Amino acid sequence: MKLEISCTRAEADHKQLLNCRTTIDGMANGFDKISKLLSISGNEVRLKILFLLNMENELCPCDLSDILGMSVPAVSQHIRKMKDAGIISSRREGQTLYYSLNKDETDILNSIFKSIKLERKIA
Repeated sequence: MKLEISCTRAEADHKQLLNCRTTIDGMANGFDKISKLLSISGNEVRLKILFLLNMENELCPCDLSDILGMSVPAVSQHIRKMKDAGIISSRREGQTLYYSLNKDETDILNSIFKSIKLERKIA
């Protein structure tokens, strides 16, 4: 069975349509940037890493591995994806790489992080 969708409006508001199209076109870079950030942070492990980097400013893969209970190679795979997407950056201190959030991303992520509730476990 083929589903057919029909529009019942009597007349299009061409000025409104043009205004909306112009607005969307003018915001293309912003949509691209936020879409990329949301895509990357859509993975629970990466979201946790982003949260930790936001909370601590910078951490090394070993720190993240210990906190998350994951292997360093597994953490490094997630870090690589975020670094390739331009969401995090690194600095080297001797043999150790430290990762931090790029400042452009913190406002968007802070809005997301505020919606995550802290659940205290009662012992």
